[in-house]
Amino acid sequence: MTKANPMADEMRRFVGTDEKNPFEAMSERFDKAAQILGLDPDLYAVMRVPSREIKVYIPVRMDSGHIQVFEGYRVQHNFARGPAKGGIRYAPDVSLDEVKALSAWMTWKCAVVNVPFGGAKGGIICDPNQMSLGELERLTRRYTSELMDFIGPERDVPAPDMNTNEQTMAWIMDTYSMHARHTVTGIVTGKPVPIGGSLGRREATGRGVLFCVNEAIKRFNLTPAETTVVVQGAGNVGGLGAQLMHEQGYKVIGISDVHGGLVNRDGLDIPKVLDYINENKSVEGYPGADFVTNEELLEVECDVLAPCATENQITSENSPRIKCKILAEGANGPTTPKADKILYENGVFVIPDILANAGGVTVSYFEWVQDRMGYFWREDVVNERLEEKMVASFNELCHFSEKHNVDTRTAAYMLAIDRVAYDTRMRGIYA
Repeated sequence: MTKANPMADEMRRFVGTDEKNPFEAMSERFDKAAQILGLDPDLYAVMRVPSREIKVYIPVRMDSGHIQVFEGYRVQHNFARGPAKGGIRYAPDVSLDEVKALSAWMTWKCAVVNVPFGGAKGGIICDPNQMSLGELERLTRRYTSELMDFIGPERDVPAPDMNTNEQTMAWIMDTYSMHARHTVTGIVTGKPVPIGGSLGRREATGRGVLFCVNEAIKRFNLTPAETTVVVQGAGNVGGLGAQLMHEQGYKVIGISDVHGGLVNRDGLDIPKVLDYINENKSVEGYPGADFVTNEELLEVECDVLAPCATENQITSENSPRIKCKILAEGANGPTTPKADKILYENGVFVIPDILANAGGVTVSYFEWVQDRMGYFWREDVVNERLEEKMVASFNELCHFSEKHNVDTRTAAYMLAIDRVAYDTRMRGIYA
């Protein structure tokens, strides 16, 4: 029997009704899963909010010689299972609510795949496309120095995210190491391989999506060769995920970038498409495929739809028109809570983001382990261990869903919350 949670109504006062607010979406899903679990009200109060929110103002000398001050954040959501873990994104629309939501999603993501991290996330409000390499380096180094007291291999381990990359992580590692007066490779993951990065890390998120899809199609008695796939996004997750699925024999019939999408019902030659995008910076003009908008791409009939771009792509408005059997969420928060109900009623099998895109943090964990022991694994070992983690986590999630008779997203949150709650309960509250 589900226990009443007197904290739930009180905490919901702080959540509005904006379908596209990522923190509200996370909170709504947390509330639902916690209520079904009958989560202890004291644990509910602790786990629902971040441990720490850090806001910094970052003065940067621009190439013009003038100083510009940027606003940055780092939110550390939970430390019950280990150091906080999460990416850093650079974008004009970064907000505190977004970073808070992403930090919580990282907590649940790490718990779903059972790696010993809590969640964190960082971001800086800026437009990296309008900044030089030197300006980005100065921005990154000053941001790192502002966070010196809050990050570290045993405190909080950043990683790349939107508009950050291996070079960004190298700058963070170097800045932290200069302050520490010795090289600290374990301060970040997603680094270049020669300075402590892990083989297989770059492809890990897309590969994790592939491993989940491999398991999901078995539930529909499909093989890769007879499975049609549409991927929204052509970056580190969508592009690499599409390429890996193409290599495994999936029929990828659609892919997009920020400018729009390509559709060919006979299948796309993904390596050629990605080469074209890399050369032309857009899918527009690619021969042998129909050009569609990103919105139209999501509504193409297919077996697997993989939104791998940004949040809030599938909403209550367009979810009735989604025509896939399997939704594999490569992006964080691509589906709103209102859309969840519609998809479930329409029989769409959802591989939720906190599992589907957890390949990145799983191999980040492997990188962190390798840095700490000073011994590095072959790429095939990394990929094999990633597959073991993803397949086991997929099966645990499905078991949880069937045991509690809930949709897969609720099951993922329940599984994650149950694990974090156990560790929090065993450790106790230091007060």
